[in-house]
Amino acid sequence: MTPFMASKIFNLIKQEEKRQKQVLEMIASENYTSSDVMKVLGSVFTNKYSEGYPKRRYYQGNRVIDTVEIYAQELAKKLFNVPFVNVQPYSGSPANAAIFMALLTPKQKLMGLSLDQGGHITHGLKIGFSGKFFKTAHYNVSKKTGQLDYDEVEKDVLKAKPDLLICGFTAYPRTIDFARFRKIADKVNCILMADVSHIAGLIVGGVHPSPAPYVDVIMTTTHKTLRGPRGAMIMVTERGLKRDPEMGKKIDAAVFPGLQGGPHDNQTAAIAVALEEASKPEFKKYASQIVKNAKKLAEVLTKNGLDLISGGTDNHLLLVDLQKQKVSGKVAAEALEVAGIVLNFSLVPYDPMPPFYSSGIRIGTPALTTRGMKEQDMVKVGNWICEVIKEVEGYTLPADKQGRLELLNQFRKEIVKNRKLLKISKEISSFAKKFPVPGVK
Repeated sequence: MTPFMASKIFNLIKQEEKRQKQVLEMIASENYTSSDVMKVLGSVFTNKYSEGYPKRRYYQGNRVIDTVEIYAQELAKKLFNVPFVNVQPYSGSPANAAIFMALLTPKQKLMGLSLDQGGHITHGLKIGFSGKFFKTAHYNVSKKTGQLDYDEVEKDVLKAKPDLLICGFTAYPRTIDFARFRKIADKVNCILMADVSHIAGLIVGGVHPSPAPYVDVIMTTTHKTLRGPRGAMIMVTERGLKRDPEMGKKIDAAVFPGLQGGPHDNQTAAIAVALEEASKPEFKKYASQIVKNAKKLAEVLTKNGLDLISGGTDNHLLLVDLQKQKVSGKVAAEALEVAGIVLNFSLVPYDPMPPFYSSGIRIGTPALTTRGMKEQDMVKVGNWICEVIKEVEGYTLPADKQGRLELLNQFRKEIVKNRKLLKISKEISSFAKKFPVPGVK
């Protein structure tokens, strides 16, 4: 790399550091790692290549790497109370692909929550790999409550008869009843999988029930509430090994050589650091504070007249339906970013709009909690969110594609000059400086 190229990237890093310090990061799937995690990600482990598994590598020189990977596995086993862990998946989607490849054949069927109801692309959406290579079916949340009606889920599962049933979601603000899912899965004798990518930190922190006693296999990313680097883990439970003693071996083979080459050893080491941190008593306080902050934020938004899907939250995220305000979620998200609040637009259950122009926004509290914010700070944050949404009320996007593009282009020109939002941006920047970002000076 030439000195010019290096200086350009380092300059961009400085710009991103400044941005992260000045805004409120409220994307539910984002968090800040510790400075130790970042140091390990940039360590000499990034130089090593280690195809295979500990003590079974295709390359020499892996004595230290083997120790790192085994250590990460043992930490995860203890934290999640499982007998088998694979820590090599590059991220959540490849990890889900590995599970499906290991445990299903292309003629078999998987079933998860619909995307517009809070499910994930990899849970059977037709445009993704799971929908292309496997038969799929979906269940939904209640139109009345926005929550899972387990009696209805059971009816859907009995009708679809999936070979693998997924519980665990990407935009569902309520506690998951893993025990009930187990009973439902047993009625069709299917594999039960939990995708706990969003709530893994809440599980190890003791503020959300664990799926380990009830499911056969667990997948989690490591960079959300678990506060680690971007990566993933696949875990097989005691129940899973009882169902199929070869399940762990099948998972290993699907990850490598089935879908991946050599693991990212710097990522594995950084995951181990994050798991060490999650093992400490203070992590339980952190997880509890995430939920307290989310509940307080829900209270503030509700008092200001916003509609929350399911009526509130039990975990780290809130899903807001903006149809009453006649505001597109995309419009709201872009306006909030101008004001210094970063979150994402999101589908709401039974959304009349397409995914890219959805009617809601998804809000998370993990990153702000990492910075040290508490309930009183959520009152300020919630009021700012409501001020911004009120400022853009009535920006409903047309049904036709050309009309949407024209309105969005006009909106973007206007919103960056909006005095109210620019004033809020200054207030937020001043407020955010009181709460340091880990690892950023």
